[in-house]
Amino acid sequence: MAYTLTIGAKAPAFQLPATDGNTYSIADFTSEYLVVFFTCNHCPYVLGSDEITRETVLKFRNKGVDFVAINSNSANTYPEDDFPHMVERMDEHRFPWVYLHDETQEIALAYGALKTPHFFVFNKERKLVYTGRAVDSPREPARITVNDLNRTLEELLAGKKVSVPLTNPIGCNIKWEGKDRKWMPDEACDLV
Repeated sequence: MAYTLTIGAKAPAFQLPATDGNTYSIADFTSEYLVVFFTCNHCPYVLGSDEITRETVLKFRNKGVDFVAINSNSANTYPEDDFPHMVERMDEHRFPWVYLHDETQEIALAYGALKTPHFFVFNKERKLVYTGRAVDSPREPARITVNDLNRTLEELLAGKKVSVPLTNPIGCNIKWEGKDRKWMPDEACDLV
């Protein structure tokens, strides 16, 4: 986790296009807490946990938490992750979050996003209070025993300190520009 944001770090700014046709900056999200998560269109860990993430968003979005998804995967490395597929995915699934496209991958680098999915929770001052996984079995929801994201948000909303501020994200590696997929097998992601 040496290359990812550390607890207490300020949220890096961004200005990115969304699937809804708008462009968003970090200043557009004004709730008490902000969850930024790096995701994509194809990863089995994302697909397996999307509905769990939806439940979390629906549970907390009216309690002072904004949710922002960012796809930083290279469409040249993984064509399914291009912007048109992002729009299709949001049209099909109607996810209750804003879905942003980080085509240059600069934002993924700034945050130190390691996997899809990878979650970052920021407080009102936009300082990092939690980073890592949302759940302990994102690919197989039936095997989930821990929901770290829910616990973190419940603790924050209750005025408590986050009891476990750092976990390892579980998922596929970010698909970086210039990486040849044939030579960079990525666990189950390239087998799907």
